[in-house]
Amino acid sequence: MLKIFLIVLSAIAAVAALIYLVNRVSYSLMKRRVLNQRTWGLNICCGKTDGGGINVDIVRHTELPNLHIVDDIYHLPFETGQFEHVLCSHTIEHIEDPALFDRELRRVGGSILYIVPPLWDLAAAFNIVEHRWLFLTLSKEHGSLPKYIRLPFADLFHELIGGQKIRA
Repeated sequence: MLKIFLIVLSAIAAVAALIYLVNRVSYSLMKRRVLNQRTWGLNICCGKTDGGGINVDIVRHTELPNLHIVDDIYHLPFETGQFEHVLCSHTIEHIEDPALFDRELRRVGGSILYIVPPLWDLAAAFNIVEHRWLFLTLSKEHGSLPKYIRLPFADLFHELIGGQKIRA
C-alpha cells in the first residue's frame, strides 16, 4: 500500500512540476521574445517590463522609464491614434470588461498585440485566484481580442477571498 501511495505521490509531483515549467516558459520566455520584437509605443499594464515607449499601469510595481500611472484603463489619457504599436501582455484576463478595454486600446493604437494565457498553460489559463476570463485559444499572441468566457468559479472565489489579488 505504501508503494502505491509513493507512486501516486511521485506522479502528482511530476505533473505539478511539468505544469510549473510550462507556465514559466509561457510567461517568461515567450513574453520576452515578444517584448524584443520592436519598441512598443504603449505597453499597457506593463507590470515590471519596459516596452521601450510609454509604459502604463494602475500601480508602480518597479522603477521603469516613461511610466505613467492611470486610474481608469477604460479612459486612457492619450490622443486617438497616438501609438502605432500597443502591447497588452497578461492583462486582459484580469479586467472586468475586456470588450470595453479593447475599444479603448483600438482608439489610442494602430496595431494591438494581446498576450493571453493559452489553454495549454494550465497554471495561467485556469488561475481563478487572479483571473476572471478563460481565453479559448491555443495561441498566446493575438492581433484582436480572442474569444473568451467567464472563468468557471472565479467570481465565487473572488467573493470568498474579498476580490482579486490584482485589480484592474
